Amino acid sequence: MSQVRSQDGTLIAYQRSGNGRALILVDGALCSRAFGPSQKIAALLTQQFTVYAYDRRGRGESGDTPPYAPAREVEDIAALIEAAGGSAVLVGLSSGGALSLEAAASGLAVHKVVAYEPPYVDDSGERGGAAHKARLEHLLADGNRGGAVKYFMKDMVGAPAPLVVMMRLMPWIWRKLEAVAHTLPYDAAVMTAFRIPRARFASIGVPVLVLNGGKTDPRLRAAARTIADVVPAARYGELPGQTHNVKPGVLAPVVAEFFTGVAAVPGRS
Repeated sequence: MSQVRSQDGTLIAYQRSGNGRALILVDGALCSRAFGPSQKIAALLTQQFTVYAYDRRGRGESGDTPPYAPAREVEDIAALIEAAGGSAVLVGLSSGGALSLEAAASGLAVHKVVAYEPPYVDDSGERGGAAHKARLEHLLADGNRGGAVKYFMKDMVGAPAPLVVMMRLMPWIWRKLEAVAHTLPYDAAVMTAFRIPRARFASIGVPVLVLNGGKTDPRLRAAARTIADVVPAARYGELPGQTHNVKPGVLAPVVAEFFTGVAAVPGRS
């Protein structure tokens, strides 16, 4: 494990592996290097890239300096890019996809971006997306970390109630989710009330590949298509059979081909 110091002094933990152009993986909500898809995705890309998997601030072995702002997370990516030699490509999943797009819009030394299902589920403005952050903060202020995770999964993600109950019955997983529950408002802030920041994304000047799964929420599919229409140098793609929890072995070859023109070796994950 290595660390880089962000602009506000926060230490960001990361793991470097592989050889080739620098590629930074940007996780979605509740995930970290030790919990989520990053390790499997990294393993499938190390033959073609130097992969940087990191813990977003407040998670895993990274620090967390208040007050939070999405700009601080862009600065974290900037510090990682500097550690990687001054430029990189980004792969972002879910809210990490939105953060990767924001990093590109901020003018960081990013060559290309792959964004998988940025969850702009309230782009019509009809589902009260702006209220999610306030509700999460209220639950956390009451010390109800489990309630915040439940609210995120059931009311924001739309997971079926039986699935949430089943996950609560797996304490080895639920404890990990509760441990990073305080970062859920961070993701809500990154998502700009879950509405696509069209003007902001229209300023992105690098190639972008926006992806969704063939079995995903129709709102996520619509958001991916809209983002691809808004970003000037964007392409859109759909991965057949995939949901929001994309399989690393399906995603990695598409990422490699977009960045290099050569597909990665397919995996089983």
